[in-house]
Amino acid sequence: MGGFTANRNLLTGQRASMIKVALLDDYQNVALRMADWSILGAQVQVIAFTDNVTEIGRLSERLADCEIVCVMRERTPFPRALMQAAAECGVTICCTSGARPSIVELTWALILALVRHIPQEHAAMHNGLWQTTLGTELFGKTLGLLGLGTIGTAVARIGIAFGMNIIAWSQNLTENRAKDFGAEYVTKDELFRRADILSIHLVLSDRTKSLVGAKELSQMGPHAYLVNTSRGPIVDESALITTLLSRRIAGAALDVFDQEPLPKAHVFRTLENVITTPHIGYVTEENYRVFYQEVLEDIAAFLRGAPVRVIAPQP
Repeated sequence: MGGFTANRNLLTGQRASMIKVALLDDYQNVALRMADWSILGAQVQVIAFTDNVTEIGRLSERLADCEIVCVMRERTPFPRALMQAAAECGVTICCTSGARPSIVELTWALILALVRHIPQEHAAMHNGLWQTTLGTELFGKTLGLLGLGTIGTAVARIGIAFGMNIIAWSQNLTENRAKDFGAEYVTKDELFRRADILSIHLVLSDRTKSLVGAKELSQMGPHAYLVNTSRGPIVDESALITTLLSRRIAGAALDVFDQEPLPKAHVFRTLENVITTPHIGYVTEENYRVFYQEVLEDIAAFLRGAPVRVIAPQP
């Protein structure tokens, strides 16, 4: 879910009089109450930053006197130009656990919001209107899962409970694994042609970047919905915008984007057939308490000279 980087000088005894810890991208201003940072001692100052800074010059200036930096997923990138390779700079990188079931829950919240037009009906109620849309039932519909890993299989179980037909495909999926989780293994083309709701549950990699492009979107029916709670770049953003503007599919629900935070003037913020949420799949009280507690444990262990959950550099 996240982790921290720390300068190796802290392990070799070259400590400053005050050790500064930066907690980046604390958008909700809650990090300081998610764990008992006081256990780090009076020599450690923990500073939470609530804004997102990505410009290298500004970020370098902000972190210049911080010995330990805590990052949250992909919120602030750390390119080579900022810190060069961690191994080259003698930086220890530690991680924390993955997200809990919250991503699965948000996926279904978005699916239900799409098919029952909850945002539209909510807005209509605030404007004094009554019953302005016609919803669609999930029972008997086909849920297409692009990815059937830990999250995808949990999404599948709930789809089965709703009485849906489950189909799935990914580059590594086998017919037997799909069957084990109540899904029908199909080809990639079949997945997009048959799905009433297409939900993405893949890890972003070179193989999956832009995996959903103009061809795949054109195979979806005009009644179909796309849901992405995984990573924005898995879907070709330009192709999706074109598809939504032309209403070639019924709509989309997006929790993730190519650029985050999503620019204020981005077209996704204005389209009536799109539900957007600000990458909140893992943003829950429970997840944050686990994440920041494990960050605290990582820092305490590092300061004792015995780092835990260390990510080894790739060869």
